Amino acid sequence: MKFAAALRQDLIARALEYARAENLPYCLSYAEPPSLCFPPFDGNSQHGNFLSQSYKSILTNPGWKKRLTKVHTQSRRSFSENERGRWMELDSCASSDALLMNIFCYPGVTKDGKVSGLLGVTESTPTAWFGYKARVPLVNGKFDRTEVDLRLGNVLIEAKLTESDFQSADQDVLAAYRDFSCVFDLCSLPQTEERFLSYQLLRNVLAAFALDCSFCVVTDARRPDLIDSWYAVMKCVQSAELRTRLRISTWQEIARLLPPRPQAFLAMKYGITSTLSQSRRSAA
Repeated sequence: MKFAAALRQDLIARALEYARAENLPYCLSYAEPPSLCFPPFDGNSQHGNFLSQSYKSILTNPGWKKRLTKVHTQSRRSFSENERGRWMELDSCASSDALLMNIFCYPGVTKDGKVSGLLGVTESTPTAWFGYKARVPLVNGKFDRTEVDLRLGNVLIEAKLTESDFQSADQDVLAAYRDFSCVFDLCSLPQTEERFLSYQLLRNVLAAFALDCSFCVVTDARRPDLIDSWYAVMKCVQSAELRTRLRISTWQEIARLLPPRPQAFLAMKYGITSTLSQSRRSAA
């Protein structure tokens, strides 16, 4: 938790400095732990949590725009209501989804091949689906209804920033997945007496297996705890071929490949610079 808390504090301080420097509207929470949210402004044509170019792309794409309506789970307990009523998840300065969309909705980022190549995308012009419904198969013939943060061409992406961990789930929940016991060495998986740890990672590996695609975790280089959790799961994947389709990258590595404008934005607002980049590692 110390890594998550330290990064969250840094992001809030940077967001406050950024909002004042750019004369942007914002709201500080009145609950602990603190947070900061940006509302849309200028007739909803601008948003303080987004690059103007990325936000314009989001507004012109119905599928991307729908992502903006995801309600902030802590809004009623932490923030006063604004003109829209409740605050949205992507208004938060610490939202990993907002960071993801700032990058991948920026014009040209998915077309020049640099970022796509880093993440293992093989398509030349990949389509980006945010909140992708992977439909992971269950033992009873039905499907998991949860979402993956982003599908970019042939790669599923789980994005993390200040989240404390990858969540956990009862062992019975994981046992309900059709391919669970054949994909993982169950005895080696991180777990307690009754729960498996890193549930989101397990589910997304199962999605990659079922869809015959790749899976990449994107996190911050300042979160070695999340990086270690991912490696603890990867080593339990039984298929060598599937392990070659599992990757990890950092926001810092991605930032190094971006155009100057988003590079400067990430450095100022998130403290994400290529100087913090660590070598990309794969499961191979």
